[in-house]
Amino acid sequence: MHHPTRRQFMTRLVQSGVVLSAPSLTRSAFAQTSFNGKLLMTIQCRGAWDVTSFCDPKSNVSGEQEINHWARTKSIGTAGKLRYAPFGMNQKFYDKHYAKMLVINGVDMQTNAHSTGEIVTWSGRTALGYPALTALYAASVAPDLALSCINLGGWGNSEGLVNPTRINQPRQLTSIIYSNQNSYSSTSSYVSSTDLARIQALQMQSAESMLTEQAAMPQDLQNRQTFINAVRNSEGLKAFGALIPAEANLQAARALTTSKSLTSTIHQQAQIALLAFKSGLSVAADLWEGGFDTHFDHDTDHEIVLTNVMDAVDQLWDFAEQLGIANRLVVIMGSDFGRTPYYNAGNGKDHWPIGSYVIMEKNTAYTNRMLGETDGGHNAYKINPQTLKRDDSNGVQIYTKHVHKALRKYLGLENQAAANLFPFTGTEDFRFFS
Repeated sequence: MHHPTRRQFMTRLVQSGVVLSAPSLTRSAFAQTSFNGKLLMTIQCRGAWDVTSFCDPKSNVSGEQEINHWARTKSIGTAGKLRYAPFGMNQKFYDKHYAKMLVINGVDMQTNAHSTGEIVTWSGRTALGYPALTALYAASVAPDLALSCINLGGWGNSEGLVNPTRINQPRQLTSIIYSNQNSYSSTSSYVSSTDLARIQALQMQSAESMLTEQAAMPQDLQNRQTFINAVRNSEGLKAFGALIPAEANLQAARALTTSKSLTSTIHQQAQIALLAFKSGLSVAADLWEGGFDTHFDHDTDHEIVLTNVMDAVDQLWDFAEQLGIANRLVVIMGSDFGRTPYYNAGNGKDHWPIGSYVIMEKNTAYTNRMLGETDGGHNAYKINPQTLKRDDSNGVQIYTKHVHKALRKYLGLENQAAANLFPFTGTEDFRFFS
């Protein structure tokens, strides 16, 4: 049997300072351990979801093209103050979670292009250059945590504010976190604890000495500081490693029998993100699910992927309760844009710029509400930012920047240094969370 060599171990040790890197030069190098604020998670429904079959339900209009086949025989449902489409597992989901849901409909994503749609949905700006909300949040409230912002897929540009940790295969994390543990023997190590301490001390001494080089470029200095932070955080990472379950207890990938033969990992993504939150080492996470670009056989494929996401979010909240962190959790669901309010020749639906956000949180005054408004053909009305009512004369079209600006204020980021680098100048204040 081949056993990893000392050289291979050293490679893994170096990897532990790269893959699980901590944040920037401008912050303290020591990890925080007592963050008790909100935990932020985004659910990215990639490909453009059909909100008229979810959170902005539409019945068919006489004399117009059919907007939803389900409306031939079913009526729009209600739960609390919310309305939902009788599609997939929506009724079960709404009946259970309406009290923690804020629905913002009629949001103009300003694009029909997927790449731009992802950028504008999660940064609030149609062009590259602004960070994802998760990265901005992590950089503002807990930048020095070892896994402050994690990305399990989807769009998550940080614009240099933090170094997001990308997690694709959770089990491989343990080999990085426990880099000195022999993969073939749980009772032996590659090098002795004494030698390991000497190696790490020399690494730290070398890295710290390089910070004093006068000719070093700023990016080089930041990379060196990142390495130092990662080494100092390595012990704290074991708290997360201890929570990662054995393979048999990880949520398995699910094969979705759509026309595209999709494999979904969103249940596992939610499990890992919540465990990272529970460890105290992470405060923000991006999750994703694909398959929403249903240009053909829309009803069948869309119902499958939407139901899978609803099931994952439902389990997510149950698991958060089990872990004792549900009261701190803020979950934001969104997508590239919406889908056409009619079917194409392939019984599919194409791209439509009007979409929605669903924001979930427990025990708050702003939930169990539907804001924004669209007409029977899913065209957005103007809304008064203060009254949040339709106002055709003096209202404002809701854009993603309005939602992001309101979220920044609600999450306490509005006047933080990081947010000031990426302002929404001249953007109206909508009282979505008042």
